[in-house]
Amino acid sequence: MVQLVMERQPISREGYEKIRDEIRVLEETDMPAVAERIKVAREEGDLKENAEYHAAREQQGYLQAKINQLKSKLAGCYIVEKSSGPRDVVGFGARVTVKDLRDDMEEAYELVGPGEEDYDGDVMKILTSSPIAQAMIGKKVGDQVQVDIPAGRITLEIVAIDNP
Repeated sequence: MVQLVMERQPISREGYEKIRDEIRVLEETDMPAVAERIKVAREEGDLKENAEYHAAREQQGYLQAKINQLKSKLAGCYIVEKSSGPRDVVGFGARVTVKDLRDDMEEAYELVGPGEEDYDGDVMKILTSSPIAQAMIGKKVGDQVQVDIPAGRITLEIVAIDNP
């Protein structure tokens, strides 16, 4: 028997609240609205050919799956204050500037928890569980890390660390 062990991930209080609020909206607003649509569709009679009924039931299943996914995500997290780690070491919440040694291009990353990731903007917010973040955690300015990505292996040098 294969047993999966899920490692708990850090999340900021803001990220935790954002996911919790999303669950609350789904449970208290969206699900009751869909339940009402199902009720109205049932009152129309024959359910076999009632497209509105089937669409509402499908939407209800989708919403429940989304609620379950978000609750599971929160269950696998623990709240961390971003300022709780050492200031000169890459850790949760740090903004890290790295130089790709292949082309000397610099990129900035912020290490975040589930629900906080954002790949647009000047500073990409990446999950602490991502390969790049995992390679950088615990490193200091001047350290080099190698990361396997789909395009091959890259070597990054840590240029700056800004811990909040």
